[in-house]
Amino acid sequence: MISQIRPAIVLLALFTLLTGLVYPLAITAVSQFALSYQANGSLIEVAGKPVGSMLIGQNFASDKYFHGRPSATQIQDPAHPDDSSKTIDAPYNAANSTGSNLGPTSQKLLDRVKADVEAKRAAGWSGPIPADSVTTSASGLDPHISSENALAQVATVAKARNLPEDKLRTLVEANVEGRTLGLVGEPRVNVLRLNLALDALAAS
Repeated sequence: MISQIRPAIVLLALFTLLTGLVYPLAITAVSQFALSYQANGSLIEVAGKPVGSMLIGQNFASDKYFHGRPSATQIQDPAHPDDSSKTIDAPYNAANSTGSNLGPTSQKLLDRVKADVEAKRAAGWSGPIPADSVTTSASGLDPHISSENALAQVATVAKARNLPEDKLRTLVEANVEGRTLGLVGEPRVNVLRLNLALDALAAS
């Protein structure tokens, strides 16, 4: 009996040690050595202090900044701490990555998109409204917007900052990231990096 149990116990202890301790520590060491920036959250720092991550969007509300795409993430309603079904909107809540789960036949989605389009028209947006400016991403944390979305916001930001529009267009174009490996995805702009460059431009 013991001769049959002993190998099982030894293997359990061995694989617990290998997969629960040695492997995680080895992967952590390799990632810190080879990909330290990514392993530590792809943080963006200003004056030595982290201001955000390349991977997680932020909620810029002022017209003085470029805005990310809408975010559908939520948090539990503080007024109902014992009822997890009660939630309130919390854009870019990294602890609750989620999309709205509203389909193309959802009247709620159609009403929200229509209201967002009308608000942008009222704010002075002209031409086609970029889809990513009125639709949420699957994660709710998307840090990028399309170059078309960023360029569509130039007039609003220029007016709020009292800056020439052509200067802001040049800034946007300088911050456009190309397709990954030249093939995957679409040209895009990291909103946080663009807004940091905008602050630097305004301060110069």
